[in-house]
Amino acid sequence: QVQLVESGGDLVQPGGSLRLSCAASGSRISLYTMAWYRQTPGKQREQVASITLGGITNYLDSVKGRFTISRDNAKNTVYLQMNSLKPEDTAVYYCNKIATLRWSWGQGTQVTVSS
Repeated sequence: QVQLVESGGDLVQPGGSLRLSCAASGSRISLYTMAWYRQTPGKQREQVASITLGGITNYLDSVKGRFTISRDNAKNTVYLQMNSLKPEDTAVYYCNKIATLRWSWGQGTQVTVSS
């Protein structure tokens, strides 16, 4: 069974930065396009960024130029560097593969952007 463990979330002031990590066990992320998602209460989970096996990235319009997704297949880990954070980035962040059948979701990591 695949386990995803997200970490790195914190309370940060507007304009600040955070680096999220997602460590996978039980499967190799190198086989999949991976993505970061986020969810706020009462809203559907939305895809924030993705990265293909070849390293091609794609971003939600609202985070373009501020967020950077990367992967370290040797460490079986996906990262999300978040800069110039805004209050509207506040959410629980998750990672998962992009597939018809995703892995079970991890617990996520809370990012709160507030002064």
